Amino acid sequence: MISANTARFEAEKALDDAYVMGTFARSGVEFVRGEGMWLYDTLQRRYLDFLAGIAVCSLGHCHPVLTRAIQDQLAKVIHVSNYFYIEHRGEVAQALSELAADGAAPSPFGAGTQWKTFFANSGAEANECALKLARLWARRDGAAGMSAAVVAGERVGEVVSLRRSFHGRTLGTLAATMQDRLQGPFQPLPAGYLAVDANDVAQLEALFAERGSTICAVLLEPLQGESGVNPLDATYVQAARRLCDEYGALLIFDEVQTGIYRTGTPFAFQGVWGEAGVTPDVFTLAKGLGGGVPVGACVARERVADNLRPGEHGSTFGGSALACAAARAVLTELARMDAPEHVTRVGAFLRESLEKVPQVASVRGCGLMVGVELAPSAPEAHKVVARALNEGLIINATGPTTLRLVPPLICEETHVEDAVDLLSRALA
Repeated sequence: MISANTARFEAEKALDDAYVMGTFARSGVEFVRGEGMWLYDTLQRRYLDFLAGIAVCSLGHCHPVLTRAIQDQLAKVIHVSNYFYIEHRGEVAQALSELAADGAAPSPFGAGTQWKTFFANSGAEANECALKLARLWARRDGAAGMSAAVVAGERVGEVVSLRRSFHGRTLGTLAATMQDRLQGPFQPLPAGYLAVDANDVAQLEALFAERGSTICAVLLEPLQGESGVNPLDATYVQAARRLCDEYGALLIFDEVQTGIYRTGTPFAFQGVWGEAGVTPDVFTLAKGLGGGVPVGACVARERVADNLRPGEHGSTFGGSALACAAARAVLTELARMDAPEHVTRVGAFLRESLEKVPQVASVRGCGLMVGVELAPSAPEAHKVVARALNEGLIINATGPTTLRLVPPLICEETHVEDAVDLLSRALA
């Protein structure tokens, strides 16, 4: 049986290598089954999953609540298009609005706490919607905060984003992803994006002093996930909020990786940044919202959202019946299990446990989104990832000295103990 499974895997690998574009450097493993925190390969070897499909599988693998919701929806209807009303779509949007309103700071852009959602299929698509919405805002509602001369010109609509950020791989979101190694091969990129360093308030203030009347938005990840789980300082985010208010620009939070309880609160802006009195005008979601089913969402304050009119944006598959059934099941189950308490408690235990591991220099992050900085004497991070996989632990590296751990939100302390033991072996 083992030899037959090995032969089957080798045949599938050969087909993949021959016919699938090589956009990822793949590990030599194919997972064919999952259950909870565990994945199984073609040889039925078991792996503890601390990557969760890159922060996607909120409920782990094949959770009965999510599986049943998907099966029930498949038996009814999968897709009908956005020309029609779709079952559960309004429910999911209402749930996101109510979660976002909890503890939200007052908005300079109208009273009320209601939020509206555009459903997409991915984080990049959600961010594209946010960027388009910001430019519409600048030319319509937000134009009141700008001079008439600037509004009439062509320079309205510049977006500020941070170096080392990551917002997607479409040309628009790549233009906002301020990393030379990612942008270089695809020049020329769309214009209208300005780069600043994270946590440098003086630099941000200077940019607004120079070009504030042309800036329509500041786009931030509260934790820069792809560059190593680096959190923004509360004082920096407060400065961004103040400057956006002063110049009539939108503050956008990219919560594609941090949202849906990943950092403990429903959305990261309600954590440290919420305690600092900062709420964005727009935030984006994907990854964990569908638990593995592709779902993206751009969520905006009602007055901001109403700048998008019929025909100005859309998606064939966004907010499909299947996607909304999955998102509804994920949100319902996370509420039932009291995700804020659970993720905060287990996340703290994970960080404390990792800090005790030899060859670990420091640990950072919030909830179950954790970055591990390796000591100078440790092996290179990508080698550690390969060694960990051989030990039966799935993690990934975001740089030569940084590991990222984003396990399913159902993770328990016992899983943490097992993961730390396996990582310690990989570092030995």
